[in-house]
Amino acid sequence: MADLINELKRRYRYAWVVLKGLVKTDFKLRYQGSFLGIAWSVLQPLMLFCVMYLVFAKFLRMSDGTPTYPVVLLMGISSWQFFGEATSMGLRSIVDRGDLLRKIHFPNYIVVASATIGSLISLGINFIVVLIFALFNHVQFTWRVALLPLNFLELYILALGFALILGTMYVYFRDISHIWDVFQQVLFYAMPVIYPLSMVIDNQSLGTWGPLIAKIQLLNPIAQTIQDIRHNFIAPETQPTVWTLIDNPALRMVPLVLAVLILAIGVVVFRKHNRKFAEVM
Repeated sequence: MADLINELKRRYRYAWVVLKGLVKTDFKLRYQGSFLGIAWSVLQPLMLFCVMYLVFAKFLRMSDGTPTYPVVLLMGISSWQFFGEATSMGLRSIVDRGDLLRKIHFPNYIVVASATIGSLISLGINFIVVLIFALFNHVQFTWRVALLPLNFLELYILALGFALILGTMYVYFRDISHIWDVFQQVLFYAMPVIYPLSMVIDNQSLGTWGPLIAKIQLLNPIAQTIQDIRHNFIAPETQPTVWTLIDNPALRMVPLVLAVLILAIGVVVFRKHNRKFAEVM
């Protein structure tokens, strides 16, 4: 066992050193030249939260009516912000690092991984802010908090899988950037991020279709993961999930299977084309 560990360390030591270097560089360059610097990683989701809360929760009354809803909304926005940022940065990472890939030999996947890890660091900072908000709102934490690492791991797997696919496609088709921007907007409003899932379930205009539409929404692995994070961290009583809303055990597993499948497709697609990146760019 010790020999295996030493062999893995020897084999991946160079890749690990390059990855750490790129993560540090990307994170520093992200806010270089800005007056507030790294503070923008917190201020951006907070500003978006303020706008969304005023418009949707106060004016349009799109709230579940509980005292914890502002924290639920902030957690949803922070989680979505990570996914959107990680996939957008991952999409451009190969092309943006084209000169480096042509000059230095190292595994190309490190470039995509470093972009997504940088976004993961921002999510960690935002999570601390959400935790402070949760404490001020007297959120009653339960044993489900222990499940949060698994939820965040699933969200990262999804972001990395999409980033590998999109990053590969962007090398060949620059239009994919504009298509993905539009698709992100569609995804954002198609999922219960800024509105509670209870509004879909109890929507009288949808009639008996409301609960079915809510179940279909939760089969989306991104929506399922964000909703699980809210459920386990903030409000298990008011935040339904795929595990509480769907009775069929096989259907409950669909989002998890899709998450793993997306990562597997991303790895396969990236490995198939990564040797040609330098030639194409």
